[in-house]
Amino acid sequence: MQRRRQRGMTLVELIVAFTILMVLTTMAVPLARYKVQRDKERDLERALVQIRNAIDKFKDDMDAQKIGPAKLDSDNYPESLQQLVDGIKATGSVDKKNKYLRRIPKDPMTNSYEWGLRSDRDDPTSQSWGGQNVFDVYTKSMDKARDGTSYAEW
Repeated sequence: MQRRRQRGMTLVELIVAFTILMVLTTMAVPLARYKVQRDKERDLERALVQIRNAIDKFKDDMDAQKIGPAKLDSDNYPESLQQLVDGIKATGSVDKKNKYLRRIPKDPMTNSYEWGLRSDRDDPTSQSWGGQNVFDVYTKSMDKARDGTSYAEW
């Protein structure tokens, strides 16, 4: 008797193939989550640096009287983040405005354009804004970073 050549996989081969796929999948999912988290952290750092540099540049220009006049209680810091985007009139110019941001960056942790704000008169760890000026920004996310620190402390 001659056996015909059978095509296909046996049950054991199928079980082994699925087991290998499951092991590979269980290893890939945490790596993908780690990469997504790392990318969000990198984007958060970039956004914070961008906003903080704009605030510092605004303060420097206000102190040098290149722009103005300053609001009485602002200590030469911007009144809002939107003021960094809209710009402020250059000193001695009729229509020229100095702008410090093209747009307010999106917070990658909360996926919104809402940032936590701190005044120079607020407590450095405060989660509420006094409203006098914008001295610093932070994310409103309550999550923890990979190193255990809160994202709001960055």
